[in-house]
Amino acid sequence: MPDTSDADDSPPASPPRRIKTSVDRSSLILIIIGLTAITALALAGWVLMRVSSSADSDYSDQQRAEAKTKACSAFEVVRRGVKLNTSIPVPEGSDPVIGQLAMGANARLSAYVGGLYLLDQLDPATPTDLADKMSEFADLLTAIGAYATAGASDSAPEQAARLKSADELNNQLGELCAK
Repeated sequence: MPDTSDADDSPPASPPRRIKTSVDRSSLILIIIGLTAITALALAGWVLMRVSSSADSDYSDQQRAEAKTKACSAFEVVRRGVKLNTSIPVPEGSDPVIGQLAMGANARLSAYVGGLYLLDQLDPATPTDLADKMSEFADLLTAIGAYATAGASDSAPEQAARLKSADELNNQLGELCAK
């Protein structure tokens, strides 16, 4: 007897397809890492801004005054040393070239070492305006000394610009220290 059941000759039904509605794990991890990095950068920026704006308020008036005196004393020593070693005449002698080389070496050394000394003498309690100018001046002095040691002449455009900026900062620091 023939089978009279409603047998379907169609192939068996495949399981239903899943629609990808979620992000795979590697993408999710990358998103989390990215958000963490952005959050960390934002927090670091906020902390830096907060620390720099409140640095002066973390110290007593006496500490700030002592730090200013220390920084300004160091500035005067460096100012005197650089002026002395860049403006004294070449000594007379049998070989003027040696005298010129010695004077040039003293000038480069006074600028470079003077910059390092200024940075070393800055105290965290130094008033921000003075500390910023002092750091900038110190960086310029070390750059002037380093470039001169590498052969840059005072008339080279970049070196001349550094020298001009150093003169301007020298005057500004003199005014800040006189207050």
